[in-house]
Amino acid sequence: MAELAMTDAAALPSSTREPGARTSPKGAGFEVWFEYLCFAAATMLLATLGGILVSLVIGGWPAFSKFGVSFFITSTWDPVQDQFGIAALIVDTILVAFLALLMAVPIAFGAAFFLVELCPPFLRRPIGTAVELLAGIPSIVFGMWGLFVFGPLFAKLVEHPLMDAAPPGSLWDHLTAGVPNGTGILPASIIVAMMVLPFIAATLRELLLTVPAQVRESAYGLGATTGEVVMKVTLPYVRRGAIGAVMLGLGRALGETMAVTFIIGNAHNFPKSLFDSGATIASTIANEFAEATSPLHTASLLASGFVLFVITFAVLAMARMMIGRPRA
Repeated sequence: MAELAMTDAAALPSSTREPGARTSPKGAGFEVWFEYLCFAAATMLLATLGGILVSLVIGGWPAFSKFGVSFFITSTWDPVQDQFGIAALIVDTILVAFLALLMAVPIAFGAAFFLVELCPPFLRRPIGTAVELLAGIPSIVFGMWGLFVFGPLFAKLVEHPLMDAAPPGSLWDHLTAGVPNGTGILPASIIVAMMVLPFIAATLRELLLTVPAQVRESAYGLGATTGEVVMKVTLPYVRRGAIGAVMLGLGRALGETMAVTFIIGNAHNFPKSLFDSGATIASTIANEFAEATSPLHTASLLASGFVLFVITFAVLAMARMMIGRPRA
């Protein structure tokens, strides 16, 4: 009888079997391999990042060991005499990135708020597509446009009038001193601002879309204007993410290479004015790495890359912390 009962149970369709008598899901044998593949992919990313960091440290160690602290606090960059210091490069890099953010953030915030709060539906998609297309333009195109189109116009319409109108010896005169040729710290900052603007605007737009509609509607129902809703409701709701978006833009600005190389002037000195020529860490590496003949020159460039890596990594790490931190 027991054998007959077991035979009858086996003959029943799967829908009428006991709940505990489940068959193995299809593809269960691949589950372990899938976990291993995912782990290998994540490990490969970490190994690549670690490999880049280690290679920069090893390649730049001769410069670190020879110059020591002076490598970070002096501005002498003389490949002929094998004397290298990146203090001016660090200052120029941070200055260009800061000025770029100073110009890009207000425009990016305004564009994002317009797209989410004020833009008519029939314009929302074209403007959003334009922002995305601006983010996809290669940096070398920005650099060539900046050198051949923007630079001459900037010299003619901005540098010459400001320098002619500046009272001799005034602060204005010091800020606008230099050669009015359309290249320098300020033109490079404007080009970088154009490049980081779409990234900040797109990120902020996605953040604003996460604000629940009930929050906006409640504010409007209480009689708030659009400006009050934006400044007192929407922006505080996404304030941590907005700071993270700005920090991500800063990371992009710090590492920008080709566009800055075309228009910054490539002079290894501390900038004395907004129109003065300069050089960032990234532009110096792009200009000189292929022509570095001495081992110490190559090591100094690799050491500069390591410094830029650390600065950018610190900025992106802070951005991740700000974005990932829970709202109070």
